[in-house]
Amino acid sequence: MRRYDWTRSLTARECIAGAPGAEGVGGPHPDAETDGPPRGRLIAGATVERFGFVGLPNAGKSSLYNALAGGGALAAPYAFATTDPNVGVAKVPDRRLDLLAAMSASARVVPASVQFTDIGGLVEGAASGEGLGNRFLAGIREADAIVFVLRAFRDGDVPGPTDPLEHLRILEVELALADLETVEKQVDRQRRAAKGDRSLAAAVAALEAAQAHLEQGTPIYRSDVPADQRELLTPFFLLTDKPVVAVVNLDEEQVEDPDPVLAPVIAELDGADVVGMCVQLEAEAALLPPDERSEMLEGLGLGEGALPRFIHAAYHCLGLRTFLTTGEKESRAWTFRAGSTAPECAGRIHTDFQRGFIRAETIHWDVLLEAGSYARARVAGLVRSEGKEYLPVDGDVLEFRFNV
Repeated sequence: MRRYDWTRSLTARECIAGAPGAEGVGGPHPDAETDGPPRGRLIAGATVERFGFVGLPNAGKSSLYNALAGGGALAAPYAFATTDPNVGVAKVPDRRLDLLAAMSASARVVPASVQFTDIGGLVEGAASGEGLGNRFLAGIREADAIVFVLRAFRDGDVPGPTDPLEHLRILEVELALADLETVEKQVDRQRRAAKGDRSLAAAVAALEAAQAHLEQGTPIYRSDVPADQRELLTPFFLLTDKPVVAVVNLDEEQVEDPDPVLAPVIAELDGADVVGMCVQLEAEAALLPPDERSEMLEGLGLGEGALPRFIHAAYHCLGLRTFLTTGEKESRAWTFRAGSTAPECAGRIHTDFQRGFIRAETIHWDVLLEAGSYARARVAGLVRSEGKEYLPVDGDVLEFRFNV
């Protein structure tokens, strides 16, 4: 049996390297480095979630991409400036991680990440092939969640409507029509297959429930299709069966008092996160060095800007949470789904952690920070030992004991 003694989170005093029967501890696995390709294993923790920017031409999708990625996408005042998707990765800001890294004097800090895709603009008739048509719709199908970019800014040089609700109506109708076409094809197939396989009856019922709403132009995420039926719809990759976040792209004057512009969108998308921002200002600020960026945003009365709020809204709309590891070598944020068990969280670092899971040593980040160090927290009895049934919560600092 192979045994590991990985010490990215523990000090040398807390484990004896190579001792017979020693447990593995973690902290990140040495194969889990992100500076290069993983050595010999597929690492569960390397997976990032994908968000697709969806909007009408000139709504500000490419500028939002540039704000997150620091440039790279063409943003021009004409339709279809983006014909091929731009793909980037954004770091999830996390003050907790920074404070823990300072406490541990970590040599490296690795925040969680999300992937985002700037998809070409959608137009009325996209479901029947208008504009970028099927290429646009295929880009959305590959995303885990949709970010609607809705224009509210006024600019006579940029064509297109400035009512965010009009943008939303067009987007939702086109996505619902595309889904209706998919469902109509699938429900016929599934009905025929169900004659010889009764286990498919539930899937047929789910498709019929979805069809009834889509025929009314109602997206699945707005419908009352129950959760168990929505789960049965997953294999059909419906566009409107995805979590949604909305960004309302404001002009500088609207930023001063955004509530009248945002309120109708919030009411319409009841339950979804709606974030207002001047995307152009955020994109310009993103190109500046950090100190100049902060000075610019503060000077405009925008504080830290709306981007961190948007990233967190997108991150949480998929039910994503963060646990943390910290030590002298590295402090890192790890993504997990709400409701995951401790072994499943361990598997986000490496599958061996999950396979050989023994226990998780657990302390919440603020309790650890108040204690000042792991050593002091242990002496004070603040570090708990949790087993396989434990459900980590956002902000837990975890060290995993395992044996493989």
